[in-house]
Amino acid sequence: MDGEGHTERERLRQPDNRHRLWFAVLGPVRAWRDGEAVNVGSPQQRALLAALLLRGGRTATAQELVDALWGEEPPQRALAALRTYASRLRKILGAEALISESGGYAVRLGPDTGLDVDAAAARAAEAEKAAAAGDRHRTRELYAEALARWDGETLAHVPGPYAGTQRTRLEEWRLSLLEHRLDLDLQLGSHAEAVSELTALTAAHPLRERLRELLMLALYRSGRQAEALAVYADTRRLLAEELGVDPRPELAELQQRILQADEELAAPAEESARRATATFVRPAQLPATVPDFTGRSSFVAELGDQLATAESRIMAVSAVAGIGGVGKTTLAVHVAHAARDHFPDGQLYVDLQGAGPSPAEPEAVLGAFLRALGTPDQSVPDGVEERAALYRSLLAGRRILTLLDNARDAAQVRPLLPGTEGCAALITSRMRMVDLAGAHLVDLDVMSPEEAMTLFTKIVGAERVGAEREAAMDVVAACGFLPLAIRIAASRLAARRTWTVSVLARKLADERRRLDELQAGDQAVKATFELGYSQLEPEQARAFRLLGLADGPDISAHAAAALLDRAPEESEDLLESLVDASLLESAAPGRYRYHDLVRLYARTCAERDEHPPSERDAAVSRLLDFYLATAAGVFALERPGDRTAAHLAPTDRPGLVFDGHTAALDWLFAEADCLLACVEQSADGDTLRRAADLLVAAKDLADSGTHSLRYERAAASVRRAAQGAGDAWAEGRARIMLTHAHTVAGRFGPADDNARRAMELAQATGDPVAGCYAPNDRGIIAIYQNRHRDGEVYLKQAIEAFRADGNRTGEASALCNLSRIHLALGRTDSAIRLAEQGVAIYTDMRLTMRLANGRYALGVALTSAGRTRDALEQFDGALGLFRASRQPLWEGVTHLRMAEAHLAAHRPAQAATHAEQALALRGIGGEWRRGTVLMVLGRALDALGQTDRARACWQDALGIFDSLGSPEAEEAREVLSPSVAA
Repeated sequence: MDGEGHTERERLRQPDNRHRLWFAVLGPVRAWRDGEAVNVGSPQQRALLAALLLRGGRTATAQELVDALWGEEPPQRALAALRTYASRLRKILGAEALISESGGYAVRLGPDTGLDVDAAAARAAEAEKAAAAGDRHRTRELYAEALARWDGETLAHVPGPYAGTQRTRLEEWRLSLLEHRLDLDLQLGSHAEAVSELTALTAAHPLRERLRELLMLALYRSGRQAEALAVYADTRRLLAEELGVDPRPELAELQQRILQADEELAAPAEESARRATATFVRPAQLPATVPDFTGRSSFVAELGDQLATAESRIMAVSAVAGIGGVGKTTLAVHVAHAARDHFPDGQLYVDLQGAGPSPAEPEAVLGAFLRALGTPDQSVPDGVEERAALYRSLLAGRRILTLLDNARDAAQVRPLLPGTEGCAALITSRMRMVDLAGAHLVDLDVMSPEEAMTLFTKIVGAERVGAEREAAMDVVAACGFLPLAIRIAASRLAARRTWTVSVLARKLADERRRLDELQAGDQAVKATFELGYSQLEPEQARAFRLLGLADGPDISAHAAAALLDRAPEESEDLLESLVDASLLESAAPGRYRYHDLVRLYARTCAERDEHPPSERDAAVSRLLDFYLATAAGVFALERPGDRTAAHLAPTDRPGLVFDGHTAALDWLFAEADCLLACVEQSADGDTLRRAADLLVAAKDLADSGTHSLRYERAAASVRRAAQGAGDAWAEGRARIMLTHAHTVAGRFGPADDNARRAMELAQATGDPVAGCYAPNDRGIIAIYQNRHRDGEVYLKQAIEAFRADGNRTGEASALCNLSRIHLALGRTDSAIRLAEQGVAIYTDMRLTMRLANGRYALGVALTSAGRTRDALEQFDGALGLFRASRQPLWEGVTHLRMAEAHLAAHRPAQAATHAEQALALRGIGGEWRRGTVLMVLGRALDALGQTDRARACWQDALGIFDSLGSPEAEEAREVLSPSVAA
């Protein structure tokens, strides 16, 4: 549960400030007066208070209270003791709260007094009303608020038969409310998140069939059909053994529907787009339409008709093709805005950057779409296929328009298509998508002369054009009737009141420009860009040329200042002037980007006009310096005392400085795409080593999940470049980062190959970074591959290397890794000592974030030693630190280790909960680790008596291990063998 949800529960458990006296029995029996807690005395006094509170203000006789507190065997002076307890409570609570009448006692709950049971009941009643009104989101919220009133066991530590009876009644009520809320969770599409909670609940209440039914449905909707059927088998066997009965008809019917893959069991289409959130997310991502949209009436009507009839078709796809600058995006955005009423559930938009050197990856685009539709980060799966499947599920039953702008080809857009009735996709591309099945193709040509003149007049003004109509026609003709060219030319003229239309026409009459305009393709746009470029002041023109050299999808104001070698304020003024000139776009506050064609033109200008030519390389070098210096600062902030940062190449420019971890990580992840693009762009010549060092400084991106694939691609580029250049130093560092990327993904064979080669290169070059991390990484890989003797040798080498370098942080890491080796070799005591040494170093250096790794290693060692309570304390601390430092890989692995610790302590229910959380996190580092988690989950379920579901988990794990060729497959086969099952 996240911090916000935890805070909300705490708030609801606090006394209601509207009441002078507030009582709680849904947990420990407590009381507050004017918001301040009061001590209500001994367990017997709390039992008396509870007995009075739960009678709804009715008077209880003394004998009834004696029976409530002591049952059939009261003490000799029970009545005197009762009166003493009542007297003490009256002094604590006030005479107006506890009333004596007719030889008995009562607690009156008036306007100034309140009870948590009544507050929960009121919320439950409101939930029933909301349910009757059909508001499922509000119903779920109200049930959750009712359940939040519980604070542990009802009437905790309160003695007596009356308390026992009430405890049972209120617990049954709580479970009923919980079943209602979980049912709504599934209705609202939060099935994957519900699995963990339902697994724990079915373990705690194995005979409660409704919980089993909900678990089966949640598993089925999460794509875990075998486990869902296994839950039924476990339930049927348990009921037969314990009660001698069969499952209730609803449960048997659900099993049959799962076997038949009943389509009606699929996640509710409307709600699945709102996974894990009660908020209906309606994305509205369309860019603003231009106010002076002109002409194109036939195309507007044609595309509008296609979108208007989308509701009655499986999928409406329209693809607009044409040369750059012909107005494809402007037309598509205008049509999309006009069609919004046909798509009440929202509109998605993405620039696929198909004309640039790095087209958007469908996997990344799908991730952004899923988040826009309300899917939390932890619920976004890995891989294009999984993301596309979830995307289509979220759109099912909804009416959403998706605008896929600037696509490269049909292959790029296929995974992004809705594929469901009522939704539509509008695509723009330079390529005609003849291979996109079922698409309605539109070829967009240049404007007609009349349309071109109308657009030109709207921008420049009717008075100026009317006075020189013939010159105006010469202008639009020279622009080739291309909308983008006309718009840029007219905007320049409008901004310069001293120019006449004839001046602009004479500039375009130049033969070189005119020929450009008459050609198809990019050349037609080039003349218009040249016209705008020629009007720039020298500093603006220089900025225009150099900014186009950066390969990233956009650029921040600070990065631009470094590239231009100007002060940030001066740089920002230049950027804004280019925005005003329509040569640059403001992507977001503080970020800027080129249209892809303008970027190509800017580079052409740089090659032609930048003198000396070395300034082009110098500009990219300055940008690399900025990224390297800033990323190195983030690295040092995250890892104080780590000597690695001291071994990175020096930079001529300073980087940004951050006040804390959050701001530093925000910058790193926000700049990830641009930073990694700079790495690839700089993997050559004099900048090659700095490119490799930027990978080292930004290694946290490899662990992020979101940027892992992009990071791996950049590392591979640097490795290839270094090999080609014969630069062993850069190759060694690139291979270390490739090792890390492969290890995170669970690909241990390629990881070890790179680490082995990095060790060889480090021996040849003396590089301390590769020399320290290569043996450390090989030791980690050896742990996963069960080559523990080899791992011990590597990690001892790593410890010696880190110590020789004075890198205490690295030493602590290697000590913790060596602890794992000692555990595997049966040296538990020394394993604990090694982990404690690592923790001591982290603690001594006040490395809060790195301490998580030490606490994790110590937890593993303590688990092996049987000290599970101590181990779980270490794991719990590590988990919070990993979460704070945005390390989903290690969050998942820590949940796995907590599951193992609970298993060792014979607490399979808690073990299953943590294993499910590891699976739900989807950040546990590749299929191998997923298989490992499934093995542990299977053992937990088997211990709970859910043997069929356990075997389903083991079968899935076996399939994973077999596909990877992992030795763990033998363990899976062993637990699945009939002899073990027997």
